[in-house]
Amino acid sequence: MFWQRADPGMALSHKEHAAAVCESCAPLDDDSRRVEQPRKKALTNRVRRIEGQVGGVLNMIENDRYCVDILTQISAIKSALDGVSIQILSSHANGCVRRAVQDDGGEDAIDELLQVVRRMMR
Repeated sequence: MFWQRADPGMALSHKEHAAAVCESCAPLDDDSRRVEQPRKKALTNRVRRIEGQVGGVLNMIENDRYCVDILTQISAIKSALDGVSIQILSSHANGCVRRAVQDDGGEDAIDELLQVVRRMMR
């Protein structure tokens, strides 16, 4: 694989932290990897707002609101999720993929990135 376990005791310099948005892509077990997002607070806040919007749609359905109003809210939710996806994708490309390219050419990392972009475009 293109990723390696990061040394948990090693802190990034301010310059490295700014350049490498994903601090580490490290395996937890056979099926998953851990990625520490330096902008975790902003991401979680955005997802919580989206969660609130989804709850609002549920409320609209339960209260028999006008279909177009519900669809408008669903469209807003999809756009908000796309924004979160782009932010995470950007972090991954500028951190994990960049590091993999510098370390070993990054062919696997680039292939993985292209696969996820294809999935996002469906």
